[in-house]
Amino acid sequence: MDQLRQHASGRPETVHSSMRDDSSLVAAILNKDRKATAEFVMRFADSIYSYVRSRLAPRYEHVEDLVQETFLAAWENLSRYGGSGSLQGWLMAIARHKVEDYYRARLRIPEPIDDLNEDAVALTIAPNVHTFIEQGQLSAKTRQVLASLPEQYRFVLIWRYWDKASARDMALKTGKTEKAIERLLARARAEFRERWNGGESA
Repeated sequence: MDQLRQHASGRPETVHSSMRDDSSLVAAILNKDRKATAEFVMRFADSIYSYVRSRLAPRYEHVEDLVQETFLAAWENLSRYGGSGSLQGWLMAIARHKVEDYYRARLRIPEPIDDLNEDAVALTIAPNVHTFIEQGQLSAKTRQVLASLPEQYRFVLIWRYWDKASARDMALKTGKTEKAIERLLARARAEFRERWNGGESA
C-alpha cells in the first residue's frame, strides 16, 4: 500500500489535517492537484485494503494488486462521480467489482461432476451454516474455517453470504448455470459445517 501512496503523489506527502469534502476533493484531483490525489489515497486506502483483504483471505498475495486496480479504476473514472453518494461508497463499489472479477475467474474453473442428486444436495444445506457465516464475520473461528476451505468453496460462501449476491447473479457473472452455483454452494456449506464441527481441515 506504500507503493500506492507513492504512486499517488510521486513523492511522500504530508496530507493537510483539514480534509476537503468529497466534491472539492474530486474537483481538485481532476485539476491535477497532487496533494489532493495523495489525500484521496490516504483517506480511503485503509478501508479499501481491509475490505479486499477480508474477501481474499488467506490469499493475501493478491490483495495489493486488487487495491491498486481499484484506485486506478477510480482515477480513470473520477469524472463520472456525481456526488449523489459518498466518495467512499463509490470507491467501495469499484472494489466490490474488482473482487467479483477475481471470484469469477476462479469460479469458472469446472467442478468435477458426480452423482450427487437433488435430494442429497438439499440434505447438505444445514440451516445453521449460513447463520455462522452471516453473523460471524468477525469470529476468529468463522475466518479460520473459511480459510481452510478449498478456494472455490471459500469464495462462493463469502460472495453469497457476506456480499449478499444471489445464486442467479453469481451464475450470470460466472457463466455457470444457477443449478451449478446452487450445487457448489451446497457442497461448500457441507464442507464448512464438517470443518466447523471438528472435521479434517486443509
